[in-house]
Amino acid sequence: MDILEVPIRFELDGWTLLMAGLEVAREGADQLQGLRQSVTAKVRETRNLETLSSDPTVAGLRRLFRAAGCDPTRYRPSSEALLRRLLKGSEMPEIHPLVDLNNCLSAELAVPCCVMAEGTFEPPFVMRAGQPGESYESLRGPFKLEGKPLLVDALGPCDAPITGSQRVKVTADTSRATLVAYLPADVLSWEAALETLESLLTEGPVVHLHAAGGS
Repeated sequence: MDILEVPIRFELDGWTLLMAGLEVAREGADQLQGLRQSVTAKVRETRNLETLSSDPTVAGLRRLFRAAGCDPTRYRPSSEALLRRLLKGSEMPEIHPLVDLNNCLSAELAVPCCVMAEGTFEPPFVMRAGQPGESYESLRGPFKLEGKPLLVDALGPCDAPITGSQRVKVTADTSRATLVAYLPADVLSWEAALETLESLLTEGPVVHLHAAGGS
């Protein structure tokens, strides 16, 4: 595995990012359902709705959201929203190998993750709060970005740890992408997040991990 340089400047304190270059594997597709089920079962065995907000990672992310100017009970981190759905009985959706792995990592670590399709983004990156008037077309429709933690590339806002953008989304034809995991630095290091990603890929080798790095 190669070292992935992560050219990013942080205007928001307390964050660290893992970035990983991924490619869909020809083998392993039959293990994808098992991986989703395994991660879902672990979530239900180790977490519950009543204590979720006091989990150190969830609580850490909520603090970071508030520091950026975002109410995390109104705009939940995507990871917390996913965990709540799983704990209420929903199943991990089958979407695309890259997206499914992304969701498994998000649920396993309790942190927001995204996958940006190759060729849809342009480094360097900035992690900052959204500015007045900023918005993008998200996976859920038009989304106002002001006061929300935001990843910006040379072309503009490209992702938020609440809902992703249409510009960088994975499609049925996508075979390569970069995964981004948003981590509260005082709780979780990017090296530890990478170990979890590698463990998931050992259990379900649905993609190849070509390069990884963090900042």
